[in-house]
Amino acid sequence: FYYFDSDYEPQIYQALIYVIKFQEQLRLFSIVGGYSTEFHGFISALEKFEVFNNCKNLETLRIRYCATERLKLLDYKVSTLEVVECEIDTQSMALIFEKSGILLQRLKLELDEEFQYELLLLEALKSFCPNITFFSIQGILFSQQVVELISNLQKLQFLTLWCDSVYGIPEEVLKIRVIQLSEIFPLTLQYFNLKGAWLEPYTDILFNHCNAPLKKMLIYCLNNERISKALVEFCMRNKALNYVGVYEYLELDNNIRKEVENYVEFYRITFS
Repeated sequence: FYYFDSDYEPQIYQALIYVIKFQEQLRLFSIVGGYSTEFHGFISALEKFEVFNNCKNLETLRIRYCATERLKLLDYKVSTLEVVECEIDTQSMALIFEKSGILLQRLKLELDEEFQYELLLLEALKSFCPNITFFSIQGILFSQQVVELISNLQKLQFLTLWCDSVYGIPEEVLKIRVIQLSEIFPLTLQYFNLKGAWLEPYTDILFNHCNAPLKKMLIYCLNNERISKALVEFCMRNKALNYVGVYEYLELDNNIRKEVENYVEFYRITFS
């Protein structure tokens, strides 16, 4: 269900409720809606999410533009969970992590800048969900707890990491944290999206200390000899990296460009 707003007749919501109630074979449920009273009423009318407990085959739950407080009533395990642009209730999210446990394999979280309990979420993930293979998180602080969580995900294959900022972290501490992050990447990791410019000045440090057999990597920019040299040395060690996506592709010296392109293929990507 994609995009609900207040212009829709209330009967639509009642019809959707009946559809969900009678679909016990439901495997995936995704709703996207505006911030309207009708939309939140629709969620509340779904017996406070308890109706999903009747869907014995439900494996994927994607929620957008909705408060997650009702999730604590969901006595169910999911293997894929996506929570984007939502008002996140920490207790509810921690409970669904605990219930899903080792079954949870794919997780996407987008936190807003006002969220204050991210450390509790990270601790819950670390304690209950070690089998995550796909992990995308946005709006998080680049804390020591983030590094510890990623080090605990020994089956991780795809990682997208977008921290809001690194302001306030002393430079020496930040360098050490980047080294730790690079060195703890699991050997299963194949795809790493370093989304945004938040770690751009330390991209070379990340390359110099990374031993994961990455096949594809997305970085913010490739704009100087220091980063290009670190990338070439990583490719020589790694031998698996095939593609590097760059958000800001600045002009390089021809000699540098040729040297880098001997090892890896570049492509320009859209920042979103």
